[in-house]
Amino acid sequence: MNTAEAAGRFPRSRSFAALREIARSLSAAWDLDTTLDLIARKTTEVMGVNSCTIYLLDADDRTLRLRASTGLARQALGRATLLIGEGMTGHAVAENRPVFAADAQHDPHFKWVDDTEEVRFRSLLAVPLVLEQRPIGALNVQTAEPREYSREEIEILALISDLAAGALVKARLYDRQRRQLDDLRMLAQVSEAITSPQYLDEILSVVTELAARTVGAVACSIHLLESGGDDLGRPAGGPAFTTPAGAGAPLPDAATLAEALDDAHSVISRPPAAPDEGATLIVPLSIQDRVIGVLVCLGPPGHTFNEDQMALLTTLANQTALAIENARLVTSAAVVREMHHRIKNNLQTVAMLMQLQLPDADRLETRRVLLTNIHRIRSIAAVHEILSEQGFRLVNVREVLDRIARTTMTGLARPNQDVEIAVRGDNLQLPSRAATALAVVVNELIQNSLEHAFVGRRAGKIDISLARTPDALMILVSDDGIGLPDEIGRSLGLEIAGTLIADDLNGELLFNRLPAGTEACIRLPRAAERPDDVGLE
Repeated sequence: MNTAEAAGRFPRSRSFAALREIARSLSAAWDLDTTLDLIARKTTEVMGVNSCTIYLLDADDRTLRLRASTGLARQALGRATLLIGEGMTGHAVAENRPVFAADAQHDPHFKWVDDTEEVRFRSLLAVPLVLEQRPIGALNVQTAEPREYSREEIEILALISDLAAGALVKARLYDRQRRQLDDLRMLAQVSEAITSPQYLDEILSVVTELAARTVGAVACSIHLLESGGDDLGRPAGGPAFTTPAGAGAPLPDAATLAEALDDAHSVISRPPAAPDEGATLIVPLSIQDRVIGVLVCLGPPGHTFNEDQMALLTTLANQTALAIENARLVTSAAVVREMHHRIKNNLQTVAMLMQLQLPDADRLETRRVLLTNIHRIRSIAAVHEILSEQGFRLVNVREVLDRIARTTMTGLARPNQDVEIAVRGDNLQLPSRAATALAVVVNELIQNSLEHAFVGRRAGKIDISLARTPDALMILVSDDGIGLPDEIGRSLGLEIAGTLIADDLNGELLFNRLPAGTEACIRLPRAAERPDDVGLE
């Protein structure tokens, strides 16, 4: 095909129309991805080619990275690269001029780009993307059949590249401003977390989620130094976001951690350990040059963290360290208030139990009264022991009742009395106030069985069973003793149990006759499992 034929294929009037169409389209685009896609599609249409491909220059100013294409394989986007001067497209950037060939695969500058599947294309025309004498990338078009590109076509593609360069710089600025706004919004969220009355785990979960989302990490986790030590504790915060649930960023090796913990201002970036892994970034969490932990982020395969992301994560780490200290101070103060509240409530419970004994004081044996009240107080103490070991939210009732069973049997069983007490069933979790009331009730029922169920017998068995049904919590205290009398007389212990179940637990207490023995059935609403509104519960 001669030049005149090629010019006829792309008349000047069509050239102006094509440029106007692309200019109008680009004026409506804002972000980089949309702009790249629009340039590639519109150029393919107006040039009548089979493919339009855009490479952009990386921050190193020497690597051209494939960012958009209408004809090459999508899996190559973001991965395929050319160095400046490499291939016809890289040569166009190096020479700062259009480069073309009707049969590109035989051109001395041609280079196959991995994973692009461009083997089906023959012709290629590449032009540099230049703004203010500085290259920012390259644009090329390809056809499946050999094609001689006319002067007008080369000029049109060069003009398109000029329009595209300006639009791409504008889009990059827009994306940068949007990222900065997102960063500010993220830091504002962290600042809000610092000043809000949240628990430490909740703060760390917010931080790791924001960190992963902001820098495009597949996993972020926070490792805190154990209190008063040099060892990092378990990962804290949210799980990875595109890896299996619960998977966090791995703890770096000892040497890397020692380096991060040694310098409160160092940010450590480790390249991928394998081709299918991403880079690892370790940022120290520090307060006044004192390192309290590290923030670890793992990038997706092939990803490296840039300086802007490192600076952002450093700011985030500093804010997080303040949040951790603030949460610890708030928690400590809240614990003191909560302990005061609980001790006051439990002292009131002890006073109430003793007050119930006053009407019978004249006929009660002093030693028996003291022993009984000691075990009531120990039942309350068992709840506090569990709380001190497991935290201040919910109490494992089964573990409390195990302790009560052991202490009650040791202290209240008659000499030579061999009664086995077993606790089995579900691990019910109750707030401390409900757990305390239930502990006292079960203690009263055990004492009642020891006193009345095994008269004239040396051995017996008390069985405590816990179960959760769709609408209730069931606690059964049964024995294989002599069974219920025809009429149940007044008993202070049963009166205490009934009062606590009705008033403190909103439940009910029923007694059943068994073929051999007695069963006390405590039924509580499922609402009893909900934490109290006071303090930390």
